[in-house]
Amino acid sequence: MNNLIITGASKGMGREIAKAFALQGLNMALCSRSYTELLKLQKELQAINPGIRVLIRQADASNKDELLAFAGYAEQELGFISVIVNNVGMYEPSSILDDEEDTFQKLINTNLMPAYELYRYFGKTMMAEGRGHIFAISSVAALNPVVQAGTYTVTKFALRGLTDVMRLEMQPYNVKVTCILPGSTLTDSWSGTDVSADKFVLPQDIASAIVCAYNMSPGANVDEIVMRPVSGQL
Repeated sequence: MNNLIITGASKGMGREIAKAFALQGLNMALCSRSYTELLKLQKELQAINPGIRVLIRQADASNKDELLAFAGYAEQELGFISVIVNNVGMYEPSSILDDEEDTFQKLINTNLMPAYELYRYFGKTMMAEGRGHIFAISSVAALNPVVQAGTYTVTKFALRGLTDVMRLEMQPYNVKVTCILPGSTLTDSWSGTDVSADKFVLPQDIASAIVCAYNMSPGANVDEIVMRPVSGQL
């Protein structure tokens, strides 16, 4: 049985991705800053598929020590981790010149560092096993800069670049790397909006796309998935 880890798993895209992989029969380790939300999700996932193991750990993925402790816990309890979903991220609506003093480091630590560190932690094991699949949730901001969220855009560009490097490094070892670039997606960052849900990409759509890429034949890698609202960005 394959084993999966997801960062930032308790809400939005992470939650739906976990549910989709539960239906696929994967054991999983999930982290989030909210242990209460993780407990709720754990019960939901075990109801979806009682035959899988669902481990949870409260961890702030933007904190390197907590992130690596989570990675070690997942590996110790589940064994070889064959799927990584780098989901954790944050959006900061600010131009670069108006950023707070800590904005750059905060966004680097949240949007880029976890994917980098988990790759370094698990990458050589995946190489030795000759299999695995790494997913990273970037953004269409990595394709079309959002000046109203300048530093966010920079970090998502960097995350996309990281996935390109990982893909090339992993190609000789049959390890797959897929970058997801969603447009306006109905998550907590849109809380309170008056815009109808059918104008958004939904978290379930992201989960479906990831599982579809995961289920491709061994010789096929989906490099990138770009997904925008049918009527355009909001």
